[in-house]
Amino acid sequence: MDFFWQQLTLSSLPLKQYITSSYIHRVLVGFVSSWRQTSILLRWGDAIAVALLSIVFILAPFVSNGLIGLLLIACVGFWLLLTASDEPANTNATGITPIHILVFFYWGIATVATSLSPVKKAAFAGWTKLTLYLLLFALCARLLKSSRVRSWLITVFLHVSLIVSVNGLRQWFFGAKALATWVDPESSLSKTTRIYSYLGNPNLLAGYILPAVILSFIAIFAWRSKLTKALALTMFIVNSACLVLTFSRGGWIGLVVSFLVLLVLLVYWWSIDMPPFWRTWSLPILLGSLGIVSALAILFVPPVRDRVLSIFAGRGDSSNNFRINVWMAAIEMIKDRPVIGIGPGNSAFNKIYPLYQRPNFTALSAYSLFLEVAVETGLIGFFCFIWLLVVTFNSGLVQLRRLRVQRNLEGLWLIAGIAVLAGMLGHGLVDTVWYRPQVNTIWWLMVGLVASYWKPLSKAQLNQINSPSPQPTAH
Repeated sequence: MDFFWQQLTLSSLPLKQYITSSYIHRVLVGFVSSWRQTSILLRWGDAIAVALLSIVFILAPFVSNGLIGLLLIACVGFWLLLTASDEPANTNATGITPIHILVFFYWGIATVATSLSPVKKAAFAGWTKLTLYLLLFALCARLLKSSRVRSWLITVFLHVSLIVSVNGLRQWFFGAKALATWVDPESSLSKTTRIYSYLGNPNLLAGYILPAVILSFIAIFAWRSKLTKALALTMFIVNSACLVLTFSRGGWIGLVVSFLVLLVLLVYWWSIDMPPFWRTWSLPILLGSLGIVSALAILFVPPVRDRVLSIFAGRGDSSNNFRINVWMAAIEMIKDRPVIGIGPGNSAFNKIYPLYQRPNFTALSAYSLFLEVAVETGLIGFFCFIWLLVVTFNSGLVQLRRLRVQRNLEGLWLIAGIAVLAGMLGHGLVDTVWYRPQVNTIWWLMVGLVASYWKPLSKAQLNQINSPSPQPTAH
């Protein structure tokens, strides 16, 4: 069973030998390496790439999708330049990991889906966007290997998200005009303000703020000085309030999933230093406390109670009814093209969906991340995406065990990355804000964060970190 799991998660894949023998690697990496020796630009290549990434995350909530796309093109172009000028003698200079392999497989399947799409022009537009996002992941995974760059980009994102959250809270206190019908007009929440800040949509705002909530919570422990810890606490409170006040049920689901994963991993992280009682009972106490707080909010805060109960109202809630109808149409689309789908992107979806939609239920997407993946790339792409998630989470957990034994505090950011990914998937079960560039860029930043920790481990190292009572080592 252990052998099968290692094969499934590519844990035992001999990447060094694979990269050495890879024709693609030999062609793409290092063919202009001599240029780096004389180029002033490439001498500061990583710093320039970090600056480009910073600009993406600074501007993303405030500018149009088109401008974000141009910035992504600049990032991807610079990544290609850096990769082409790497030293070919360094067989893992670009930091290729098992996650990279699965990302490449998924991109390959999306490419085939595009070439076989019944709406090739629209699918090509979606394929172009997907390619930009996947290469953004490659750039993030490369740069985030540096703890200084990791800290810088997380800090940049947290400060920008604080500005977004403060503006959202301003809308709550002073009112905000609803830009779309986000609440059933017949419900008790029809007059409740749903904040959207600069993003124009409360569900999108929730998807954007969710990672900030988790990262700011971890920053309370990871940042060193009292002043920065106080700042992190402020960020956590403001971001959490902002997310709750979006009244996004998908955002709330994602928040609960994130905190469940976060608490489990934090208890695991600290358990190595805990006395026996707390090692046994800390997790039940924390989960029980989280459950009690959630129950009290549902019982005594009417808007929260109404919004939570609407999740279980089935077709009795207009939003639920809308989603169910879209989901049924999406399933019919999958049945008709089950193998390779219709091609990636919302443009392809918008061309095909009208042939399946129920009357009066127009939609721009499948309103479920997993259904959307299956619609776009078929069951082959869907299972490859699930495989990518399995490999990503397994790689993160294996490296977390290594950092835990070393007592390396950088492991706290890895915990945050895993929890954010889990929460975004929870949100994605019932929505597709994941596909919006403000959210998708953060997703691939977090996948890159997890990939950046990857190191091949020997059998002896794996036995040590998997030991029931590993001995901490000095770092």
